[in-house]
Amino acid sequence: MYKHILIATDGSALANQAVEHGLALAKQDKARVTELWSATDIAHEVRQGRPDPVGRYEEVEAAAAKKILDWAAQRATAHGLSCDLVHVKDQHPAEGIIVTANDKGCDLIVMASHGRRGVSRLMLGSKAYEVLSHCKVPALIVR
Repeated sequence: MYKHILIATDGSALANQAVEHGLALAKQDKARVTELWSATDIAHEVRQGRPDPVGRYEEVEAAAAKKILDWAAQRATAHGLSCDLVHVKDQHPAEGIIVTANDKGCDLIVMASHGRRGVSRLMLGSKAYEVLSHCKVPALIVR
């Protein structure tokens, strides 16, 4: 049914479940896989009290992306699949997911939802909701 599945991950346990679900679906459909990681949270570095968070941002982001995407690639290999790995820099995660899905010609996006509701969802936003609201590519949200 699907020919090219984009699997978005942030490295969290819930996102890892979405990676596994997306890979199983890709294997079943013999679909190509692109795995994507995107983050723009310099504030986390500030909260940790680290000096010069802006100067270290790209180094920290690249290391995190490598770790997360290497794990995703290992899981794809375990499912007998190869995958393209994409680290989206300097873009809001939902925007990066949408742009990558369109640029790569994906026909499905698989991603996790943390299931926040009420005020926490309003304040933190929801990447899954943003993708669903702004993307023409169908999305499978794993909870």
